[in-house]
Amino acid sequence: MDKTEKYSLLIKQISALIDGETDLVAVMANVCAAIHETMGFWWTGFYRVVDNELLLGPFQGPVACMHIGFGKGVCGTAWKEQRTIIVPDVELFPGHIACSSLSRSEIVVPVLSKGREVVAVLDIDSKELATFDNIDQQYLEEVCKMLSPLFVKH
Repeated sequence: MDKTEKYSLLIKQISALIDGETDLVAVMANVCAAIHETMGFWWTGFYRVVDNELLLGPFQGPVACMHIGFGKGVCGTAWKEQRTIIVPDVELFPGHIACSSLSRSEIVVPVLSKGREVVAVLDIDSKELATFDNIDQQYLEEVCKMLSPLFVKH
């Protein structure tokens, strides 16, 4: 099964998982697990915008950084620029935050509220260089759009 087929099935699975669910933590946890298990990534997780920083949310993989500042690292930059960022080699990204030296490439997708504010980011890391491409971006952005209604900005 190629990447596009895996993502197509993943979208259907996530849609079924979140249908009718209202608990944000439960939904983020299952979405992370589904992505992680289906795609075989090294680290998959959410950071939520809380008190003007990104705070670690549900994830799959080894321990991670718990707090990330606005504009800091790949996650903070995706938040600041309100756009998906694909990094083929994290060592070449200025200001990369190395939660683990095993991370080699990364994609970060913002989750936007109805008011177009970033309320969270989906962060995925790989142990391999250049893992992520436009296919990942397209489908992961679709996942984040599916989750947007569940995030309520306080």
